[in-house]
Amino acid sequence: MHANRRTFLAGASIGAGLSALPVASTATSPMAEPDFGPMHGQALLSRNENPYGPAPSAIRAVNESAQMGCYYADRGQRRLRDMIAERHNVSPQMVVIGSGSTEILCAIALAWGRQGSVLGAELFWDTTLLYGERQGVQSVRVPLATDMNLDLDAMEAAVSDETSLIQICNPNNPTGVLIPAADLRAFASKVKGKATLLVDEAYNELTDNPDDNTMIDLVRAGEDVIVCRTFSKIYGMAGMRVGYAITSEENAQRIRGHLMSFGGNISGVAAAIACYNDHGFLDRSRAMVLEGREMIMDAVAKAGLTALPTQTNFVYVKVPDADAVRAAMAERGISIRGAYGKWTQYSRVSTGMLEDVSRYASALPEIIDGMRA
Repeated sequence: MHANRRTFLAGASIGAGLSALPVASTATSPMAEPDFGPMHGQALLSRNENPYGPAPSAIRAVNESAQMGCYYADRGQRRLRDMIAERHNVSPQMVVIGSGSTEILCAIALAWGRQGSVLGAELFWDTTLLYGERQGVQSVRVPLATDMNLDLDAMEAAVSDETSLIQICNPNNPTGVLIPAADLRAFASKVKGKATLLVDEAYNELTDNPDDNTMIDLVRAGEDVIVCRTFSKIYGMAGMRVGYAITSEENAQRIRGHLMSFGGNISGVAAAIACYNDHGFLDRSRAMVLEGREMIMDAVAKAGLTALPTQTNFVYVKVPDADAVRAAMAERGISIRGAYGKWTQYSRVSTGMLEDVSRYASALPEIIDGMRA
């Protein structure tokens, strides 16, 4: 697989396409640090961003729409909603657009949390659930399996009469591990009628088989399932804040009632419309992520370490001390994540600009050798 990826990326057509990808530049002056993105000289590999976006088509749309910034964006948001509905063969009323998937996930936590408890894994991207907890939402956390996968059997056993929502991130963040589609569909069948199943698919487009791995077919089949997606990852629009959910019309209306904004922002909506079906950009963007991921995995092996299998734009590496590795990388101008709670031996590193990933790949064996000395 590694050799095939390298061969693929070496192709002339892909190489030419990759050279056309924009590179974000935010510096305001030679002396000032940029307001957005990495600091001068920093390799930013800590936030699961895709620095090869937004797509050129999205940037053109932003430039063209900027002069319309005095107007609300609701008509454009409806167009984007219709485009998403058409692709996934659902009605437009089954699509909810939000300020990133974060706003939608927060709204779901509040809406369902007022009816019962929210069940989730002990380790997943729970920022939105934590928001709900601060508003009084009760949650139940289920430990991971010994292999760091979500323990679906344990989660099923934890469902009670008080459970209103089951939240799963697939692939999971920060582990990067993908639940096989058949296993997740079996789980959905077992909890059917007991609680709403929310599947956060922020990284779906980066998996080996996005169409097979999504649970949107369960929504089409009338199941009580919510699927959330975002333009922040493969589309490289994290700072433009556009996300969406696909679910039943009833659930969609319930979610809309808990959103904190309306209409969206013109720049983000225009960019999303322009690049949603920009398959050339998406293919090139995905190729860059895969190459960066391969570089990280090669560095992990060279350092004598292991990492969890990942189908995302980040890798969860097992190290002697995650916070110590983060600090050592920071001394070299490389930003990665430290420990997540009690998982002090796992270090998350994102794919980013390939030259930045190369800096990490060169530093990792040296840092680990120093820790072992």
